[in-house]
Amino acid sequence: MDDVLVTGLGALSPLGAGVDAFWRGMHAADTAPVRVPDPLAHMDHPLMYLVPEADLPDGPEERDGLPLGRGSQFALAAAREAVADAGLAALPGPDATGTTGAGPDPRRVAVALSTGMGDTDLHEGWWTGEAPASGRWAPAFPLASVVGGWFGAQGVNTCVSNACAASGYALSMAADLIRSGEADVVIAGGAEAYSRVALACFNRLGAIDPERCRPFAAERRGTVFGEGAAVLVLESASHARARGARTVYGRLAGAGWSCDAYHATAPEPSGEQIERAMRVALREAGAGAGAGSGSESGSGGLGFVIPHGTGTALNDVVESRVLDELTPRTPLYSVKALIGHTGGAAGAFAALAASLVLHHKTLPPNVPVGTPDPECSVPLAYGSAPMTGAYGLVNAYAFGGNNISLVFGEAAA
Repeated sequence: MDDVLVTGLGALSPLGAGVDAFWRGMHAADTAPVRVPDPLAHMDHPLMYLVPEADLPDGPEERDGLPLGRGSQFALAAAREAVADAGLAALPGPDATGTTGAGPDPRRVAVALSTGMGDTDLHEGWWTGEAPASGRWAPAFPLASVVGGWFGAQGVNTCVSNACAASGYALSMAADLIRSGEADVVIAGGAEAYSRVALACFNRLGAIDPERCRPFAAERRGTVFGEGAAVLVLESASHARARGARTVYGRLAGAGWSCDAYHATAPEPSGEQIERAMRVALREAGAGAGAGSGSESGSGGLGFVIPHGTGTALNDVVESRVLDELTPRTPLYSVKALIGHTGGAAGAFAALAASLVLHHKTLPPNVPVGTPDPECSVPLAYGSAPMTGAYGLVNAYAFGGNNISLVFGEAAA
């Protein structure tokens, strides 16, 4: 079976615009949420990790006559960077057929993007009398169609929205499209933007930490959301070789899905189904669980884990117990401690971070979260270290009991 390679990366995050800014921010390990600049955010903790104002995309305000919200603009900005990084060019348009001289066959290019709230900011604006200049209604989840239309992708264009596991599912679906022969290239990832409704709902649930996102910390009191977009260009190895792809960051080597079938919001306390998803992903990748401790790079062991770890009480305990049993002593890197919980984009940001760690062969320091919870026996390193092991495990979980684990591996020599 053809390997699924990561040949391009794009990001817009609370760390700034671009993948370079994201990697620098991972090493700086110094972030904090801010109060949202929304006069209607009447809630106890109106905190969020926001994209800096200086890095906000300059449009587009609409596409094909329909207004675009912040989520679509974020997705388009990250996709443009990822596509350029992959050395691809946007295709000629909706009437193009067959292979072009400058790029892949548009019929074999797909888009799989995810979001939890999409362009809900437009709808929230309408509810409060702040309609876009065009005054036209727009769908809440146009991200994939916007990116697909811009690129000229004539393969599958789909937007996944199963809450906080969505971008993990989108990446797994992208790999399936490539492995099944339905696509050569897939633009995959997720985007999330500030939503007054989403933040207010989590405040009402009592699930927002009043200080910052502190996964696995003894004093954690909930999560804190972040916004942005992370996009990966996934490509079959044969297609990448044929066109002479200039950079391969790694490969998506394994994926495992499961569902708790337990509760609408709470994780199943035993962790049986999240363990199942991890084991399936590790087995598919050929990465031995728990083999990362002491493994040398390239030896085939698991070198690091990017956990789901949201900072909520039960989620962190359940996941840490499974990780302690399944991947003992394997170091963790918390993306959420760095940029908050990016909801439907969380799995994509974790995949972006995993790809960068594999490419640079360095595990950056974690953002300090305070005294560790004794019930969360996981190794969060606070110093930069050389990567050990050839694989990284990424977890993403969601309301409804949706679970996904992805394993990324080093690029073949």
